[in-house]
Amino acid sequence: MASIIAVTSTTQIAKVAHLAQTIWTDHYTPIIGALQVDYMLEKYQSEMAINDQIKEGYQYYLIKTDVGHAGYFAFNLHKGFLFLSKFYVLKNMRGNGLGKLALSFIESKAMELHLPKIRLTVNKHNSKSISAYEKMGFANVDSIVQDIGNGYVMDDYVLEKNIA
Repeated sequence: MASIIAVTSTTQIAKVAHLAQTIWTDHYTPIIGALQVDYMLEKYQSEMAINDQIKEGYQYYLIKTDVGHAGYFAFNLHKGFLFLSKFYVLKNMRGNGLGKLALSFIESKAMELHLPKIRLTVNKHNSKSISAYEKMGFANVDSIVQDIGNGYVMDDYVLEKNIA
């Protein structure tokens, strides 16, 4: 049985950062390379970065199963949509319905907040994730390139799912 747990403590933030290190290194190194993965982990998924994001209004959640923490997600609110900033599940835990469970939780939060859609960005070369998002009802609505510093960019699609 899986559950969704709000991240509120430094111990939980450390767990998210550890999950990020594991998931990102495995999943993104073949897509964007080890140097960019290391840069992005430090900039966006270190304990300090996560703590700062929570202070800025991001809501982080852990996905916990009977065998331990399996992933995490984070979102923040924008005018007219909920922005799903992070959505990651350990490789060996994928395909067990955890993504669907998390998305159902996220959709409920968006509905509670009267936000009619969920938006996210995904690397254009991350074909497995794009396919998974499409199966969950997301559609590609835009393409963006964002400079993230240190000579790196995020070359992403913008996906949306209408929930209202």
